[in-house]
Amino acid sequence: MKKKISVVVPTYNEYENVELLVNEVNKVFEDGLNDYDYEIIFIDNYSLDKTRDKIIEMAVKDKRIKAIFNAKNFGQLNSPYHGMTQATGDCVILMVADLQDPPEKIKEFVAEWEKGYKIVVGIKTKSKESKIMYFLRTMFYKTIKKISNVEHIEHFTGFGLYDKDFIKILGSLNDPQPYLRGIVAELGFTRKEISYTQPQRKFGKTKNNFFTLYDIGMLGITSYSKVVLRTATIFGFIIAGLSILVSIIYLILKLLYWNMFPAGTAPIIIGMFFLGGIQLFFIGFLGEYIMNINTRVMNRPLVVEEERINFDK
Repeated sequence: MKKKISVVVPTYNEYENVELLVNEVNKVFEDGLNDYDYEIIFIDNYSLDKTRDKIIEMAVKDKRIKAIFNAKNFGQLNSPYHGMTQATGDCVILMVADLQDPPEKIKEFVAEWEKGYKIVVGIKTKSKESKIMYFLRTMFYKTIKKISNVEHIEHFTGFGLYDKDFIKILGSLNDPQPYLRGIVAELGFTRKEISYTQPQRKFGKTKNNFFTLYDIGMLGITSYSKVVLRTATIFGFIIAGLSILVSIIYLILKLLYWNMFPAGTAPIIIGMFFLGGIQLFFIGFLGEYIMNINTRVMNRPLVVEEERINFDK
């Protein structure tokens, strides 16, 4: 009996890319992986263009193409995670629809999987995207790697192969706000890392912007790092100690030079604004942690499905 590979592809307004991606994936399996059964599962995050129509059109012609249509947009983290847990293959390959995750890497992933690796991930060593964006991503990965309780994987976006044993773990977590990159680093089996150069998007514009990237970054920090909160505590002790020391020095100088030592308002105002800025900074971070906790306490579903196509009833 042939092993089955599930290729999970999250989509949002990818009308121009989905058919091209299917053709590339089919070519990979026909040329070098014809000993495997496979399925392509699109999980659409409420696209506003004709992406769904194109997926339906392809699914009618090929029963190996399956689809999950979300009732609304549930974010770029929840949707692919849910799609992975719905796959039925012996392993799951997660990749984006815009072909920035090279389909030809599937062969290497499967080869390493057959050697015994439960997780095989793609690592971007180069990228044809904006050099500034690549630099900022590098800085983020290095920062979170240093402050996190878990050693994160640099330039890992989720592109990779995951054995069904690990997929079972994902399904059992019941996490309403999953951060796959951290989960792989924290709970994953021994993994194999394969480098690749990230090409540019084939068509369309990236769905990422400052706010989506900020949201993902904050989720990673608040889920896997205590450093910021503990820095606030330590900084508070240091400021308190310095304040007491300055107060004692000021009192001594004032007693020694009573008429020659005016305090002035400038030091008071500067100190007030400095402490106010520090407080607001750490209160903001504290709010991020509270929002993370609040989302998990509410325990809402990852996504709400509107329709499924070509799945067994």
